[in-house]
Amino acid sequence: MTALRMQAVHVVGGGLAGSEAAWQIAAHGVPAVLHEMRPASTTAAHKTDGLAELVCSNSFRSDDKDNNAVGLLHEEMRRLNSLVMRAADQNQVPAGGALAVDRDGFSAAITQALASHPLIEIRREEVALPPDDWDSVIVATGPLTSPALAAAIRTLTGEDALAFFDAIAPIVHRDSIDMSIAWFQSRYDKTGPGGSGADYVNCPMDRAQYDAFVAALMAGDKTSFHEWEASTPYFDGCLPIEVMAERGPETLRHGPMKPVGLTNPNDPQVKSHAVVQLRQDNKLGTLFNMVGFQTKLKHGEQTRIFRTIPGLERAEFARLGGLHRNTFLNSPKLLDPALRLNVMPRLRFAGQITGCEGYVESAAIGLLAGRFAAAERRGEEIAPPPPTTAHGALLAHITGGHVEAIDAGPRSFQPMNVNFGLFPQLTEAPTRRPDGTRFRGVEKSQARKRAMSARALADLDRWGAGDLPAVAAE
Repeated sequence: MTALRMQAVHVVGGGLAGSEAAWQIAAHGVPAVLHEMRPASTTAAHKTDGLAELVCSNSFRSDDKDNNAVGLLHEEMRRLNSLVMRAADQNQVPAGGALAVDRDGFSAAITQALASHPLIEIRREEVALPPDDWDSVIVATGPLTSPALAAAIRTLTGEDALAFFDAIAPIVHRDSIDMSIAWFQSRYDKTGPGGSGADYVNCPMDRAQYDAFVAALMAGDKTSFHEWEASTPYFDGCLPIEVMAERGPETLRHGPMKPVGLTNPNDPQVKSHAVVQLRQDNKLGTLFNMVGFQTKLKHGEQTRIFRTIPGLERAEFARLGGLHRNTFLNSPKLLDPALRLNVMPRLRFAGQITGCEGYVESAAIGLLAGRFAAAERRGEEIAPPPPTTAHGALLAHITGGHVEAIDAGPRSFQPMNVNFGLFPQLTEAPTRRPDGTRFRGVEKSQARKRAMSARALADLDRWGAGDLPAVAAE
């Protein structure tokens, strides 16, 4: 059957997961229809109608494939022809050891690639429960699923969707930062993709300034919740900064405001008690976002409090922080290993709605959903990736990682970033250096991570060799 005669796979949602899914479907010779409700309907977090818009940070986190699980996931996606990773690499901005992107350039590259593909049709419309004649559908509507579709899913599954709050960090105009106080440096002078080792703006605080700042955060006027939101938990990987402050006066200086690995060239003899870091947010270097400063403070309070930070006294904000409610499924109970809904297998789910957390993780699950759907449409078998790979470990977490805990209630399943704790342990962990001496302390942990990464990439290459081959558009 030629591609033009095949019935299309429908993908609902034009975020990172949906965009990647549509790309993978078409790359394997199957037509795809990508449904995106913006700009006709929008959300509390989106600002544009671009596909794969980044609504929070512009960072894809560490790009270290040998020592970091998300860096390993980056490399696996590159090897699997990921559109998201291709666009990220093409639009990277300096960020120390992280891969950060120009958010507008990234979205534009994704949108152009999908719009120009002959097997992809983009429809700007809102979808509730997909109609019966759509026999293969990927729902990738993310944490901001429309109320109509969320209600349809709840009715269909009989399960209440889980929910948590996610917060957005402010973005500052670079030329409004006082560089006679702040300075450029990456922690420990670490370089990364496109970086120089001096990629972050650092704003120092002494103890009195830090204590006053924490007190202001605690007392600041915050966004109030609706009654139905009152019991919704936060995701620990993206806590509002004032919630972190409430956990103890030293929490911030051991978290996003830690001063280690930094030396103030303006006063090198004095060690900062805390440091606020800002990371480049666009390719021009005119915008910087406040790292770890996602917040639920009201806008007026943000301006007042954040301008007490040394170096930001006259800061001009391109975007202030915000708060939005995320929803995700009880996926281990509701989805099969190929991401199909048990009660209606024509529906697959992908991205953050499945309970993964993070841009790259969402795109990776979209990649797998697209490949699963393409194989199914072509009548071909495709095994899930091995659990020793980053893709396989993340998939296992979503579709089976918490099966034993389901009886404890739906909240036993929580969103998760990819991490080495999701991987099977090594059969034989490395214990010695090349010269025969034993690893000690941190060195032993680093050796284990490198070995797990090497195993993952070898297993991924073997899986990819037997995976569904890419097909040129017909």
